Amino acid sequence: MAEETIRIASIYPHTGIAAEANAPSIRGVRFGVQEVNSRGSILGKKLELIEFDNISTPIGSKVAAVKAVNSNLTAIIGCAWSSNSIAVARVAQVSKIPMITNISTNPDLTKIGDYIFRVCFTDPFQGLVMARFAREDLNAETAVIFIDITSDYSMGLAEEFQKNFHNMGGKILQDFHYRKKQENFLFSIEQARNLTPDVIFLPGHYEAGHIIGEALKGGLTAIPLGGDGWGPEVFFQMGGRNSKEGYYSNHWSKDIKSELSRDFVKNYVQTNDLNHSSAALAYDAVLLLADAIRRAGSADRARVRDALAETVNFEGVTGRISFDKQGDPVKSAVIMKISSGVSYYLKSIQP
Repeated sequence: MAEETIRIASIYPHTGIAAEANAPSIRGVRFGVQEVNSRGSILGKKLELIEFDNISTPIGSKVAAVKAVNSNLTAIIGCAWSSNSIAVARVAQVSKIPMITNISTNPDLTKIGDYIFRVCFTDPFQGLVMARFAREDLNAETAVIFIDITSDYSMGLAEEFQKNFHNMGGKILQDFHYRKKQENFLFSIEQARNLTPDVIFLPGHYEAGHIIGEALKGGLTAIPLGGDGWGPEVFFQMGGRNSKEGYYSNHWSKDIKSELSRDFVKNYVQTNDLNHSSAALAYDAVLLLADAIRRAGSADRARVRDALAETVNFEGVTGRISFDKQGDPVKSAVIMKISSGVSYYLKSIQP
């Protein structure tokens, strides 16, 4: 079978705490492979997708990456959470196998080496975007931040927002730390409420929805702000739907009117996945990889890596992709507004 197909891997959580939130990435990769194969062959071969479960942890991601590398693969797609992607990237770089993450934004990821790429913007950009939005659009002067100290993503994005908010004349009143699986935030929320901040920045994932729900119960009236970890259905299920007003950065919106985006929205069947960008980004990652294999004229890992690095103006659902020397694309950000528990496209911010 390996001689008749081009084998690629996806590494995401099928089990564990991140499984529900990351399911759209898994489905987006599958849809991308289906789309590529429906258009014909690549170098006379079909794509064959092999899925690995990282069980929602960095160590599970490392184990999955080792299994993937030993499976005669051309490339890896994944992961979603930055902590997990960093673990995979270290294995992929040593093994010299190209890796593309769809939605890991921590800037340290692509610094691991020249075989690591992403199709999403990075935390320095979205941290700047959200700090500027808070200061210029919301006229916020003060903020508090809730940081998951077990998450590279949360800590990195918090640092970028804090730096830029301060540089623009805003004041960070206090940071509040928590850990994954924490359920009770009322003590920290009471402290935050007493500080009367204008905004509360929540650079987390689905648990940010729970914190929003707790904040409303605790009488904290600050406007919630977040990054691209918000948006999956589980975020709204855990409390994000209770928000009367909130804003977060995203990579794409189903309301963007490009032809590729409209076609994706029309043909993609998992309606709830369209509320977040991870599925569309995963789809773009697969089609970009297929394009690189065609341009390389080979499924050889080194030649595919070189073709990826030379990508210029690849037309994706989430926008045009051209890689810089670090393996990062220069792309716009989308600001999403939550109003009465429903998210809407507000505007796009150019780099």
